[in-house]
Amino acid sequence: MKHEPTVQPPCSASVPSADASRRDFLRLATGAALMSAIPHAWAAGSDKPEKEEVRIGFIPLTDCASVVMASVMGFDKKYGIKIVPTKEASWAGVRDKLVNGELDAAHVLYGLIYGVQLGIGGPKKDMNVLMTINNNGQGISLSSQMKDKGVTDGASLAKLVAKKEKEYTFAQTFPTGTHAMWLYYWLATYGIDPFKDVKNIVVPPPQMVANARVGNMDGFCVGEPWNQRAIIDKVGFSAATSQDVWTDHPEKVVGTTAEWVAKHPNTARAVIMAILEASMWIDATAGNRSKTAETIAAKAYVNTDVDVIRGRMIGQYENGLGKSWSDKNHMKFYNDGAVNFPYLSDGMWFMTQHKRWGLLKDHPDYLAVAKKVNRIDIYKEAASQLKVPLPKSEMRESKLIDGVVWNGKDPKKYADGFKVKA
Repeated sequence: MKHEPTVQPPCSASVPSADASRRDFLRLATGAALMSAIPHAWAAGSDKPEKEEVRIGFIPLTDCASVVMASVMGFDKKYGIKIVPTKEASWAGVRDKLVNGELDAAHVLYGLIYGVQLGIGGPKKDMNVLMTINNNGQGISLSSQMKDKGVTDGASLAKLVAKKEKEYTFAQTFPTGTHAMWLYYWLATYGIDPFKDVKNIVVPPPQMVANARVGNMDGFCVGEPWNQRAIIDKVGFSAATSQDVWTDHPEKVVGTTAEWVAKHPNTARAVIMAILEASMWIDATAGNRSKTAETIAAKAYVNTDVDVIRGRMIGQYENGLGKSWSDKNHMKFYNDGAVNFPYLSDGMWFMTQHKRWGLLKDHPDYLAVAKKVNRIDIYKEAASQLKVPLPKSEMRESKLIDGVVWNGKDPKKYADGFKVKA
């Protein structure tokens, strides 16, 4: 597939802010020190970013928004850096460019970073998660032909698969990634083994709808706006959202190599601050979300119609079967900082699923690996300067679609405890 050229979006001279007092608090003259009131302020250039131009890869998905807006709105300049968003064709391409240094960082699948860290799904290299970009906002779609077979949800799909009339094919976007894990978890909840009962394949997000149109798969899991695009193009319908599987689940992260962070700790902190401020701005008002949809719909970014992005971005959903609803658990970018904190338990969860599905042969030291990958130390520095609230614990508890609670306390037992597993 032809590689898209690097995108260098224009910066706006006027920088709106989610909060006037925060804006005043964060005022920063170009290349100068932060206000003396800010803790850990730049002093005599000692905290100056080591690298001023930062190449951040992204895949054409709605949740690239905070990376793009940090650049377009000029939030990056406030922290002494220039973010250059670079459009990539596939997650495998993002992985390779992170590992070989062509990209400084990326908007990337949480599980991809852990896969590289553990040497599964590609080369092994020490990786870092700087922050979580978003919660929610992915989806599981089924082809229109499945509706003709009486399938509209997981339960009816399970009945069809059990008949074994044919081998059904499901697509996800990367073997260790988030979409693969949401798809597998959802199928298994209804008793469908994603490796034995159906066939699963990898398709890059921008190619998902085109592959569905020509009948290459019966269902798929991908980020927005491609589930909505499938509905509009009448090639598929929504069987579930990722927030149905796990409300407020972690999704994309700002990922990079541990080597890059070691060389550029101040730049890493500046990247977090710029994207955090963009996250605040996006979530501040419906108008900001609408403007974001208009911006990222452009050919340089997601390359689709604005309305395909806007609806689900503001929580207005339809399933392609006649049902419409307002989803309060739509894609979130900030949510008072709850979205962005790189919880250790979030990173650990992906490893439990990698073990569940046989991608990992043995149990890793879940907590130790998460502490190494998730750079909570740098995130806290950035968050404190922006007065972003921090959680009381580096772990969090959630109940998923099957009623099973995840809290990170006993990852080995959790990983081994599923009825449907490799």
